[in-house]
Amino acid sequence: MKKTLAKLADGRELIYFDTDPSAVREAPDLRPLEPVDSRPELRRDEATGDWITIASHRQGRTYHPPAGECPLCPSRDGRLGEIPAADYEVAVFENRFPSLAGPVGRCEVVCFTPDHDARFADLDPAAARLVLDAWTDRTAELSALPGVEQVYCFENRGVEIGVTLSHPHGQIYAFPFVTPRTAKMAAAAAAHRAATGRNLFEDLVARARAATERVVTAGEHWTAFVPYAARWPYEVHLHPHRRVADLTCLNEAERAEFPGIYQDLLRRFDRLFPAAGRPEAPVPTPYVSAWHQAPRTGGEELALHLELFTIRRTADKLKFLAGTESGTEAFINDVAPEAAARRLREAL
Repeated sequence: MKKTLAKLADGRELIYFDTDPSAVREAPDLRPLEPVDSRPELRRDEATGDWITIASHRQGRTYHPPAGECPLCPSRDGRLGEIPAADYEVAVFENRFPSLAGPVGRCEVVCFTPDHDARFADLDPAAARLVLDAWTDRTAELSALPGVEQVYCFENRGVEIGVTLSHPHGQIYAFPFVTPRTAKMAAAAAAHRAATGRNLFEDLVARARAATERVVTAGEHWTAFVPYAARWPYEVHLHPHRRVADLTCLNEAERAEFPGIYQDLLRRFDRLFPAAGRPEAPVPTPYVSAWHQAPRTGGEELALHLELFTIRRTADKLKFLAGTESGTEAFINDVAPEAAARRLREAL
């Protein structure tokens, strides 16, 4: 992997990742940009202890531009965007409209491919592996920044999820605090260790692999399964068999197998809901794909894993977080986890 560092016109960092060691990425950013003026504020909810980020400057961020004006496409034919090069493989840059910035963290955008109409599932294995390498590089770099407690790599796909740019991309948040879900998992893992003397996540993977009815697919180094108490209609957790803290700890065999098994999962998700009367024409499934990594402190019992889920529960219905979920965080799932796993196994 070749890594090339650059700067955008307003001073933000841009990083190119290439499989070709001879790739040259020297195009300057010719846009007349003013420096980014973002001052997010962290406030603690006194009733729950959760940190809330106030980022009112994000109201002005780019919102569903025409394909010809996509800021994540390469800069070609006089159209200038966030990536000055006329072509790229994977590009990462600081978000111009960050939720976290300066002393309260950092937000980055990860462009998976220059192809505006592609999906992650469409990438060739080498390109998907390059994205994994970029996630790993950024995890290492951002974890080392002063004040960063947790690095979170994720992809939102689909307008139903709230995506404002349709170009295939993800984001990375470097949080200055441990996120609420991670804190809950850490507490559950600590309680499990105290009660059993074993690691919670090792037991969860072993239990899923032994029961099999919730396993969607598995390889030599990874297993994808629907959790026993899934919150979302179709939710899959992908774990390496060897418990590790974060992406930087994966070995070469685990990295080599990941693209194939992950892209297989994405294809299965996209086969869940065929168009009416056209089973050969699946409707792209909106999803969130989220890497959960151990934070800097208090994560000794946690395990790296990816959580992939969709808010679509049927071909024409979404799972809205209404009264119980939004009001009390008490999830109600309309699809049995075993049935979801069976549908995903049969999807291909």
